[in-house]
Amino acid sequence: MKLTLEGLRAWGLAVMAMLLALAIPPASAQTMDANAVLASIDRKAAAYRDVALRIWSFAEVGYQEARSSALLQDQLRAAGFTMSTGVAEIPTAFTATWGSGKPVIGIIGEFDALPGLSQAAEPERHALVAEGAGHGCGHHLFGTAATASAIALKEWLIANQRSGTLRFYGTPAEEGGAGKVYMLRAGLFDDVDAVVTMHPGDRNAASASSTLANITGKFRFRGLSAHASTAPDRGRSALDGVEAMNAMVNLMREHVPSDARIHYVITNGGRAPNVVPDFAESYYYARHNDMRVLEGIWERINNAARGAAMGTGTTMELELTGAVWNVLPNTYLTGLMQQNLKRIGGYEYTPAERQFAEAVRKTLDGELPPIDSANSVFTPEAGIGSASTDLGDVSWRVPTVQLTAATWVPGTPAHSWQAVAAGGMSIGIKGMLVAAKSMTLTAMDLFTDPSHLVKARAEFDQRRGPNFKYTTRLADRKPALDYRK
Repeated sequence: MKLTLEGLRAWGLAVMAMLLALAIPPASAQTMDANAVLASIDRKAAAYRDVALRIWSFAEVGYQEARSSALLQDQLRAAGFTMSTGVAEIPTAFTATWGSGKPVIGIIGEFDALPGLSQAAEPERHALVAEGAGHGCGHHLFGTAATASAIALKEWLIANQRSGTLRFYGTPAEEGGAGKVYMLRAGLFDDVDAVVTMHPGDRNAASASSTLANITGKFRFRGLSAHASTAPDRGRSALDGVEAMNAMVNLMREHVPSDARIHYVITNGGRAPNVVPDFAESYYYARHNDMRVLEGIWERINNAARGAAMGTGTTMELELTGAVWNVLPNTYLTGLMQQNLKRIGGYEYTPAERQFAEAVRKTLDGELPPIDSANSVFTPEAGIGSASTDLGDVSWRVPTVQLTAATWVPGTPAHSWQAVAAGGMSIGIKGMLVAAKSMTLTAMDLFTDPSHLVKARAEFDQRRGPNFKYTTRLADRKPALDYRK
């Protein structure tokens, strides 16, 4: 066989192409290490900022978060996740799933706002909408950080050809609506091995603390209307029923555990003083760090309502709007999360951010942490916080870990206009990205090393005890979709 010059050249090019193919893996086999994953989040930071600020501007309260939920769904759908929407009989609840098999790692995102906290992204009190809602708990940052983390994790799973299931939970109505409880009840967490999540705050730290269990409900009294001056004997005041109930509950405060909390507002007390009200309503929260103790306190509140109705000649009905357990900490997962948070670290203020922070701090009372706290990572503190969350129920069903990120000016309390203001500008966004990266690294550890899940589960089982059975007072009740209306 005689080779021509052209033939030799073609043969040589073919051999070179083959050698290059062997030396350089195809694009699908390119792996991503942790640094590459973090860089991916940074590249998309501007887009995530825009998502978070759009949800901040929507400021939709519990079970009414149609635009906020849809926006997060759009991000995950575009990233290739399989979507399930309107889950657990809740229009704004959804899941987004990637992958298959074990382990199953859950990422939780919230997005509901609080009524009455409308605020501009300014260091002085300035409502954008009179009596409007605002993100005083930073859930716009919460949902977006979780979305950013889920998308980065999906890219990492593909690049490294790792098996396992990643599931994002879009959980509405955390603020008193117990959305996660209904999602648990629907079996959406049954196959999950661990849950990773975050929450906005004024410092960076993995959470090692518990919370207060909480039961909430609306007590509705009905009576008979009549002219309050010419025929008062023919009326039966529903407002009397509400006030009698409140009086008895206030007397009861002396005889409940000192660490219990009971608070209420009268949401409807009638329309005109010269009309005996035939309808009135009181909205109650009761909290304690042990659900078993709280159950007893709630029954006594119910008895006060029943007695008030009997004594005032009215009738009473209760709509149970929520019931959540205290958080069950997992110290093993907390330690893992803390290591990753330390790797990410905090952030420094720009001159403009520092000026904003200093102005906000002038509106805060009490002893404040250093203004540069956002640049630090604090040691996790055990104990019992005074807030409540439906994440508590999840934590009694699945090993769960959460971190707090410095999305607010140091010293800012949750549910404040100051939290809304910082969450609407760059301080909130920087803290959000710290959280997204820390969550991502923690979930990567859980996918990579099975021993983490074994150790977390062992602690989980030990803390719950051998005879533990999760129950919820919500039982078969429908979600209270109009509890904010």
